[in-house]
Amino acid sequence: MLIYLQNILLIVIEIFCCKIFYETFGKKRYEGWINLIQMALLSGCTLLVVYSLRSNLIARQIAMITVFSFFMFWHIKLNIQKSIILAFLFEGLLLAVDYVAFSINSKLLSNNDMIEEPYYMESVLVALLSKTLLFLCILFIRRQFWKKPMEMLADTEWIRFLFFPVFTIIIISAMLSAFRHVETSGQANILFISAFGMVGINVVVFYLINDIIKREIKLHENRMFQMQVKSQANMYRSISENFDNQKQKTHEFKNQITCIESLLAKKQYLELEEYVQKIYGNLNKELDAVDTNNVIVNAILNTKYQEAVEKGIVFVFKINDLLEVQVSDEDMITILSNLLDNAIEACEKCTDNKIIKLKIIKENDALVISVKNTFNHEIHYVDGEIRTTKVSKPEEHGVGIKNVIRIIEKYGGAYAIQEQNKEFLFSIIIFSRKEDLLV
Repeated sequence: MLIYLQNILLIVIEIFCCKIFYETFGKKRYEGWINLIQMALLSGCTLLVVYSLRSNLIARQIAMITVFSFFMFWHIKLNIQKSIILAFLFEGLLLAVDYVAFSINSKLLSNNDMIEEPYYMESVLVALLSKTLLFLCILFIRRQFWKKPMEMLADTEWIRFLFFPVFTIIIISAMLSAFRHVETSGQANILFISAFGMVGINVVVFYLINDIIKREIKLHENRMFQMQVKSQANMYRSISENFDNQKQKTHEFKNQITCIESLLAKKQYLELEEYVQKIYGNLNKELDAVDTNNVIVNAILNTKYQEAVEKGIVFVFKINDLLEVQVSDEDMITILSNLLDNAIEACEKCTDNKIIKLKIIKENDALVISVKNTFNHEIHYVDGEIRTTKVSKPEEHGVGIKNVIRIIEKYGGAYAIQEQNKEFLFSIIIFSRKEDLLV
């Protein structure tokens, strides 16, 4: 009975490793109780294949590949061809770690005195060593290919996480060396519970950390969304304020016309000339500096232009007709607001040479957005990402750039960040057709 229980638990551990391996390359089709049914059926089919084809290795491997391909195609969102390829890779990895485990046992741990004992634990411990090595290999594969979620773990945190499987491998190896043969059922049960318990703890810790990572991703996405909403709200508020100002100007314009008519009626031409020149000078200040044929882009650029001028920043434009761009209004607000806000903030810190150069060009089915600004402070990079030097609410800073990058990835575009001669450049290219990315 103990042997059957050991085999069932070994198969369950193998199924969990297979599940983690597949989930590295695709998302689950369903959530909830149906996943438990899938894993239970997969475990039952695997157990049936193992016992019915135990004497025929080739047939057993073919059957296992077929079973894994079908059930993982049902469990993960991927096509059947990819499921078959992953099944081949998983079985190949499983055979490789089995070979390594038995080689370690035979060459490093095994002794030559073969003593028949009532409770022989060597095969079980070697199998558990193999499954732990398999789990460790899958963790490295997951670290490499499941990039976005795993990037939430810093290198030091990742190394700490690896302590569990490495420690388990060491302990099982020690058990193989010291407790190869046991004489009583009590000793066998203790070894059985200890070895399987340690491997089980690895699986539990993995899913615990996995849940923590998913929660952190959701919190991070919510924080980015809130910053995006805040940016859009500020921009819309600026547009609304401009609209209110325009209504006031319209009212003032009526009063100005009335005043002009009065001066003309009284033939006070000198006063009229001075008054008209005064109105004309104020009008030049209030006219929009940019007209791109796109209402939203006009509102953003003219608002930021006025803000830059008030802060003594030279704003240089290179823009063509943006009547039909493939980027939504909300996303365009996020991109331009964040990049220009950062550029204005950087230029404010400069003692001289405050310049922002903006290029928005639409041509050949591509939209190019480039913002270059001067700066005089040090830019810090951590793991390839820009890190803020601000001390007030640092968790809110840097989120704007991440929002911009997220939108670029959403449209299948590309971006580049450069700094040279105290000038910071953020360039974006977004294609209207995804196949243009291959050119």
